[in-house]
Amino acid sequence: MGNVILLRDPSEAAPDRYEAAFAAEGFHPVSVPVLDTVHTNISNLADIVRRGPAAQTLSGVIITSKRSCEAWRKALQLLQADHEGKSVLASWESVPFYVVGKATSAALQETFSTFARLGVGSPDIRGESTGSAVSLAPLILNDLKERPANLLYLTGDKNRDTLPRLLEDGGMSLQFLQVYETCGSPSFPETLSAAISSSPVNKHWWVVYFAPSVAAYVTPTIRKHFHLEGTIQSSSPPVLVQAKVAAIGPTTDTFLQEIVSVIVNAKAI
Repeated sequence: MGNVILLRDPSEAAPDRYEAAFAAEGFHPVSVPVLDTVHTNISNLADIVRRGPAAQTLSGVIITSKRSCEAWRKALQLLQADHEGKSVLASWESVPFYVVGKATSAALQETFSTFARLGVGSPDIRGESTGSAVSLAPLILNDLKERPANLLYLTGDKNRDTLPRLLEDGGMSLQFLQVYETCGSPSFPETLSAAISSSPVNKHWWVVYFAPSVAAYVTPTIRKHFHLEGTIQSSSPPVLVQAKVAAIGPTTDTFLQEIVSVIVNAKAI
């Protein structure tokens, strides 16, 4: 069927669900890590967790990425020796955790399960089927009808303002805490070359983008190996093998077409 380059870290658990899905359809998938992540303000987050939602009048928590889930896990690790850890963790069951996808939901559920020995049950996770900030915002606004509602929002260094703007326009109060920052992996060019070289000889290629934050960084390197059809047409004929592009999510799709000028051939909402 063709080779598929997945611009993401492979799952730690085997089998990787994306690679397995493509392999089941006859493709040859390979995941290529793109970003390096550095977590920040973990001690600040641990302090917030230690104090609990009631003491801070928090109505809920917004976690929109697996990296934010990992930050929550690191905060819990700092607290696990605390004699009050059991009651602290249990108190967070009283507020909803809002996410935008199944991967984030699964990562958050796993994080709570890891610390089950401290007495915490399953978190109240909502929004996993929304898929985007535009869809998550009305769910939160409808969920938390009492105003003012104060939400803890864990962010990275490249978060878009769509969700905060919609929530603040709806009367929500947001407490922002940046818990990670990302940068392009310096080893990406070599890793990509190795992935291409190890793939079967095939004239059919797909490149799958999972986040807008990686698109601007990786696309120049990808264009050294493949011809990507652009929204701005070139007068020169392609001399490289053409690869089709797939985008995960509407935000990634918009960024690729409007900012990076790459035509998206398939989009998953």
